[in-house]
Amino acid sequence: MVNSFTGLSSLELFTGAGGLALGVASAGFSHLGLVELNEHACHSLRANSRRIRLMRGWPIFEQDARTFDFRTYSGKVTLIAAGAPCQPWSLGGKHAGHADDRNLFPVVFRAAHETHAPVVVIENVKGLLRSSFSDYFEYISLALSAPDMFSDKGEHWTAHKARLKKLEAKGQLSGQRYIVTHQLLNAADYGVPQKRERVFIVALRSDLGISWKPLVPTHSEDALLYAKWVSGEYWAEHRLRAPKTPDDVLARVRRIGGQLGLWKERRWRTVRDALAGLPTPKDHVPHPLFLNHAGNPGARSYAGHTGSPWDVPAKTLKAGDHGVPGGENTLRMDDGSVRYFSVREAARLQGFPDAYEFQGAWSEGFRQLGNAVPVDLAATVARHVRKLLQDVSTETHGETFVSARESERVA
Repeated sequence: MVNSFTGLSSLELFTGAGGLALGVASAGFSHLGLVELNEHACHSLRANSRRIRLMRGWPIFEQDARTFDFRTYSGKVTLIAAGAPCQPWSLGGKHAGHADDRNLFPVVFRAAHETHAPVVVIENVKGLLRSSFSDYFEYISLALSAPDMFSDKGEHWTAHKARLKKLEAKGQLSGQRYIVTHQLLNAADYGVPQKRERVFIVALRSDLGISWKPLVPTHSEDALLYAKWVSGEYWAEHRLRAPKTPDDVLARVRRIGGQLGLWKERRWRTVRDALAGLPTPKDHVPHPLFLNHAGNPGARSYAGHTGSPWDVPAKTLKAGDHGVPGGENTLRMDDGSVRYFSVREAARLQGFPDAYEFQGAWSEGFRQLGNAVPVDLAATVARHVRKLLQDVSTETHGETFVSARESERVA
């Protein structure tokens, strides 16, 4: 059982390179298990568990989550964190959604059913919120709200959804219940040097008596504009001469300048901020001091994919499964030319520590990074979850929270 929330534990599904796992661990959760099928990602996780203190002792299961037995964690895990594969919902994918065999949301439903964890957090791409997937998104929320009422063998999701809705209308949904909500977050608004919009689905066990409080941005574009074009602090930090203020931001800058105290906000972090201290990578030549820091020739830009400028957050890094990294995974120079980010540079943009070594070739490193959750964004969400749990523990003076089923088993 979970005794109050003084010892916070987590179970990680679809771990990948571990961006979500690193963020959750840095927020104070101890991983009881990390489940990942891809051998390269598991190789990276194991190699870095020997290099990075925060990762030491992580129990890594190289296994298909669809066959994983979650029952051994019943009553032991506080948080289930799942970066469910995003390809079925990605704008760059085939848009197959629930029909895609990589749709693994039902695995998360089963994990919640078998563990009755107090909190479930699922991260996915913004594309999941598209109107074309609205019916399935509604199904995700409904099925996660009542995970004990799992689908029958061979039952299509539409039939399962219809059955759940009918039972809900009659007030007959049984078993452990969750209150499910979601929030769309832009990583740049939370200190990540990358514009990366992701939806977080949060399920809180109903017996906890708590609700999700939406996260408030900690960083802003206005503060960055102020630091550039009003105070000039941004250019001073990087020992650069301030360029002429672009005409298209003059009006906005004048408005910002009139807002007292705005400059005290934390500004968006930029590509230049993230790459500070890294030398320019040389093609095919590994750097002697920085891991995974070698250049890769042949970058090009094309319509809609023109690379990331220095002085704003980077564009969303891509895994490269659909041929787009030639645009998204590049740095745009002042003369308009582009070059690929090195794997180390991309890791900086995702918040991975410099000591983290990605296993495999350049393309495999980008596959792992493009699919990862930014570490700092994951930490922000996990800290928010931790605070909610600690607040309810304080209010109940350390009362033990277990599910009705677990209470019966313990008794």
